[in-house]
Amino acid sequence: MGEVSAIVKERRSAMKFQPDVRISNEELEELFQLVKFAPSAFNLQHTHYLVVTDPKLKEAVYEAANQQYKVKTASAAIVVLGDLDAYQQVGELHQGLLQLGVINKQEYDLTVESVTRFYEEGGEAVKHDEAIRNSSLSAMLFMLVAKDKGWDTCPMIGFDPQKLKDALNLPDRMVPALLITIGKEDTTKQRPRGYRKPVSEFVSYNTL
Repeated sequence: MGEVSAIVKERRSAMKFQPDVRISNEELEELFQLVKFAPSAFNLQHTHYLVVTDPKLKEAVYEAANQQYKVKTASAAIVVLGDLDAYQQVGELHQGLLQLGVINKQEYDLTVESVTRFYEEGGEAVKHDEAIRNSSLSAMLFMLVAKDKGWDTCPMIGFDPQKLKDALNLPDRMVPALLITIGKEDTTKQRPRGYRKPVSEFVSYNTL
């Protein structure tokens, strides 16, 4: 089995973590140096990760997450945010391609214009969906990279978004897509992996 295949099969959602296991900023930085290669629409890189390790702030995340115990025992609670205004960076993010001569000024201007129009004409619904969609892509890569580096994770949607935003003083443009708890799993009472549908039940070819 290839390395990626093994990581995909080994990764699972950790329901309980070993308490008092610390994850350093250096270890997190190593993960994020790989996560930055996640795909995103128009390379807008909508995702921002807010790593919460401070005990007081972590307690606030615990309360916003309906007092789920894994938040308390995790080495860090990571809020995965999607930026509603990510499209406004399109010019800055494509400037390098222009300077390198990969695209010309006309192509650059057309890209900036078309991407801006796509988001502004799509309105709040498109901005919101894109923020969630692209940050979720990034979050999945984060969890795979974390497993590869020996860390366990659990994606969580059971939280009050407004409580979370208030507790962490998040700007309106940042939408909490999900929480990820990270640490070393306590496997003493690990549950069996949940049932997975056979491929034939969730894949169709050419017609549904």
